[in-house]
Amino acid sequence: MKWVNVIKLLVVLTILIGGSLLLINPLFSKVSLGLDLQGGVHVVLQALDSAEHQVTREDMQQLESIMRQRVDELGVSEPVIQIVGNNRLLVELAGIDNPDQAIEIIGKTAQLEFKTADGKTILTGKDLKNAQAYINKNQEPEIHLQFNSEGAKTFADITKQLAVLPQGDANKRIGIYLDEELLTAPEVKDQIPDGQAVISGGFQNFDEAAQIAALLRGGSLPVSTEIVEKRTVGPTLGLDSLEKSKRAMIIGLILMILFLLIAYRLPGFIACVTLLVFGVLLLGSLIVIKAVLTLPGIAGILLTIGMSSDANIIIYERIKDELRNGKTLRASVEAGFNRAFWTIFDSNLTTIIAAVVLFYLGTGPIRGFALNLIIGLIVNMVTALILAKWLLRLVIKVPALSNPKFFGV
Repeated sequence: MKWVNVIKLLVVLTILIGGSLLLINPLFSKVSLGLDLQGGVHVVLQALDSAEHQVTREDMQQLESIMRQRVDELGVSEPVIQIVGNNRLLVELAGIDNPDQAIEIIGKTAQLEFKTADGKTILTGKDLKNAQAYINKNQEPEIHLQFNSEGAKTFADITKQLAVLPQGDANKRIGIYLDEELLTAPEVKDQIPDGQAVISGGFQNFDEAAQIAALLRGGSLPVSTEIVEKRTVGPTLGLDSLEKSKRAMIIGLILMILFLLIAYRLPGFIACVTLLVFGVLLLGSLIVIKAVLTLPGIAGILLTIGMSSDANIIIYERIKDELRNGKTLRASVEAGFNRAFWTIFDSNLTTIIAAVVLFYLGTGPIRGFALNLIIGLIVNMVTALILAKWLLRLVIKVPALSNPKFFGV
């Protein structure tokens, strides 16, 4: 029977240790990294008042929504887009290959206008339903526009009027403008009843046409803006910070493991196993909720690792006290966990409450720190109070490991 317990303990430890060591690196590589770790762009846009219109809260909310659509078109994952103050919008994009191009797209107003030869605006971007870039049969990039029902009716009426004019008449042309810059001015030969138009010519390549189509799909900005702050973070700086953080984490873990093994011996070894599982569960949780890891977020993880070791120390000191009072090993383990439970639960709960307040009131990196701290503390309670207890119960069933000396007494 005792060999059954030994085999069970060995199998469980092998699965936990081996599985954790195999999973940590792949999981870490799948965690989304923030701007400060993988590089990207940081842009602050300021909405400008005009003589006719003062910037309102609704304008800023619409600006935020349109900017989010533009960033989605860029294919950037987990962007940070938020209103700052009354008239500023913060945009942070991580992992951008071409920061200058991204900044140019972010800063464009993207006001689309269709004008007749006399300068009258007949359609705007508000009448647009869709815009897609294509390569035509001449291998030239062009943009196909589809108007909504109201825009299609207006376009059909205008093209019907212009189609009957003599060929070569300057008034037969419709100018297509983007941010008051003429893109093309095709001549209308026939009525266009289906609400479709094509912008061709003037594009250097397909990418330029695709970017303009993406801007048109996102819509024009409700107010004029200017970029008041922009900076790029290179991936070299981010990777250097990440490597230093990894090194600090490894050194800290080694020192913590040595302390736990020297001070608590066998329970210290169990604590090290639970720390490995803690790391896997924490990284897995970050991936599931699609969290973005930043340097402050790493600080939150390091803090939760320290608190995890604190929880183990509290439990094992309780167990040692019970052993010194003459209780059996089994009774000491049960009493130690029971007596330590509320101490650990209360301390973690108060820290979680503080982290929740930080998350809701903070912005950017502060929220990342708070989120990682919350997740880490929840995982900590699972590994320290449930997993560690279960493992120690397996340990004390092995007679050779039941000597109090193995528990630091």
